[in-house]
Amino acid sequence: MDGTAERSLPEPDSQGSRVGDDVEIVVNVGGVRQVLYGDLLSRYPETRLAELLTCLAGGYDSIFSLCDDYDPGKREFYFDRDPDAFKCVLEVYYFGEVHMKKGICPICFKGEMDFWKVDLKFLDQCCRSHLREKREELEEIARRVQLILDDLGLDAAAGRWRRCQQRVWKFLEKPESSRPARAVAVLSFLLILLSSMVMCMGTIPELQVLDAEGSRVEHPTLESVETACIGWFTLEYLLRLFASPNKLHFVLSFMNIVDVLAILPFYVSLTLTHLGARMMELTKVQQAVQALRIMRVARIFKLARHSTGLQTLTYALKRSFKELGLLLMYLAVGIFVFSALGYTMEQSHPETLFKSIPQSFWWAIITMTTVGYGDIYPKTTLGKLNAAISFLCGVIAIALPIHPIINNFVRYYNKQRVLETAAKHELELMELNSGGAGAGEGKAVGSLGDLDNLPPLEPAAAAGKEGAWGSRLKISHSDTVIPLLTQEKHHRTRLQSCK
Repeated sequence: MDGTAERSLPEPDSQGSRVGDDVEIVVNVGGVRQVLYGDLLSRYPETRLAELLTCLAGGYDSIFSLCDDYDPGKREFYFDRDPDAFKCVLEVYYFGEVHMKKGICPICFKGEMDFWKVDLKFLDQCCRSHLREKREELEEIARRVQLILDDLGLDAAAGRWRRCQQRVWKFLEKPESSRPARAVAVLSFLLILLSSMVMCMGTIPELQVLDAEGSRVEHPTLESVETACIGWFTLEYLLRLFASPNKLHFVLSFMNIVDVLAILPFYVSLTLTHLGARMMELTKVQQAVQALRIMRVARIFKLARHSTGLQTLTYALKRSFKELGLLLMYLAVGIFVFSALGYTMEQSHPETLFKSIPQSFWWAIITMTTVGYGDIYPKTTLGKLNAAISFLCGVIAIALPIHPIINNFVRYYNKQRVLETAAKHELELMELNSGGAGAGEGKAVGSLGDLDNLPPLEPAAAAGKEGAWGSRLKISHSDTVIPLLTQEKHHRTRLQSCK
């Protein structure tokens, strides 16, 4: 092996400028020794390994600008990098593309590719998706950290009016900020349940009373309870609108639209009851009020504001539109086929219940969805056989997309828990590295695109500039701002954080 090392590269003062296809270089990456050939590395001359072929001509300054250490006796270049990631990067010279090994953090692997000067365009598409997903996770962590930092204190430079808005917004939107805020959130949750129960109980005939015209109306006690609940919902909405930093975004938010739909029918019904009778017939007013009262069911969706599980379920359904579309397509095809077959097979029976194919749609729907009301059923042998097959096909069609939907739900739920834990860990690191100076002094980084533009510290000047970077280290200390550290800490910290 020493003989191979002796003829690997010429001395810096000899034939270093000549690069031939038979030139060999020896690299030691993280304790793993590799022998590479010039004809292989010259395929991508802009990479760091290809620059090793000509670095000897520039002397030791040129050598140490590319590697961490160099052994003149063995003619061996040393790199303090991840050997597993290096093996993956090395594939670009053999296959023209890079595949990320399973178990390697995508963000760390991107840093390795940047170090070896291999362009990201060589990264396979499947691996790019993992990198994109990891970037989005880090951006979400940075966003959550920023929100927590914003909640830790008020902006001292803001005016009194603005500080008042911030206090109200924090009180209503951040139940975890204080015990009174949590108590208000719990009270809102209970009032939503109470209002929904009152709406249901108001339809029980035994709990209704007769008005002057002899019509049944809700009990006055239930109306009083509902009025109190609507008053609370209205006050809560107006206070949140007053304290919102972005009024337009607040009004167009889905959950706030649900809040409006939950309280609006009450005021419209009240207006029609007292003023509508003067402009239209009383019967039409009552019909309009009755139609609006059914819109009160929208208030049950207010529970999603206080339930992480409902929010996760909503996200899982949004991510499962493709699976749900396939389910509907399977059912639509099955309903059309089996209803047509059922109608044809049942025509021979004199007392058939299948009068037409559109009427048979109802039978196919309740059969394939395993409901089976029994109002329409086949009476012939072929019709019963058709019903059995449609039942089995319906079970299979419904069961197929269930697994992806459940996977989306579990994946998103676990991801939210991981991101929440990571954000808390980020704050602990910030407090630890800031020396107890207060975690709310800095701002979290919101985008990974800004991180790539941060100038890294040179290893030689790292010790002298450590104090200069000290204040910037208070910003954040996770993967999102690792480039602020020195090169040595940069490599170790990222690997440790990913493991």
